[in-house]
Amino acid sequence: MISMQDQDFYYTVEKSGTAEFKDRGSKFIAFAFPINTVEEFKQRLEEVKKEHPKATHHCFAYRIGTDKNTFRVSDDGEPSGTAGKPILGQIDSKELTNILIVVVRYFGGTLLGVPGLINAYKSAAAMVLQLMPATQRFIEVPYAIHFDYSQMNDIMMIVKQLNCTVLEQDLGLFCHLKIGISKARLQEALYRLNDIRNIEVKKA
Repeated sequence: MISMQDQDFYYTVEKSGTAEFKDRGSKFIAFAFPINTVEEFKQRLEEVKKEHPKATHHCFAYRIGTDKNTFRVSDDGEPSGTAGKPILGQIDSKELTNILIVVVRYFGGTLLGVPGLINAYKSAAAMVLQLMPATQRFIEVPYAIHFDYSQMNDIMMIVKQLNCTVLEQDLGLFCHLKIGISKARLQEALYRLNDIRNIEVKKA
């Protein structure tokens, strides 16, 4: 498996989705959300809990970051390893990041046992991911550029041609621009920017 450090892109989802799985009376509703921060995760989880206050369990898994190192799982009272891990397993099987899946369970009166629970949480997560097309995003490296206003057109042309993301801009007599440059086109971008005289380009 290629590590994220060697890749120029990652996969994520762009919009929220929901799916439902039923087993012996128990209802499992999966919610998937695009998230970028742990704060966003907390907000989304609270929203689901408010929407489903009577659910028996609110289990979840998320993974954040292009290095995929930020993740968390919760069984929320279910037997250990039966909910959060199967949900995360579905996220990882699609190689996704910057995503949260919450699966709420309404208990139907019949115990499903450990294999039944693993299957239910896994199936609910798999179903919601089937509804959501994965989007490929390029990993970007942030750079700060300081330049004179008269050089604006030259710089903005490069930013546009190389599909850089403008993260911050302060455009006065002396301009400050913070951009995200795709890893795949980093050398080309730096070569072209450094070709412009009297500007300062540094990693942000």
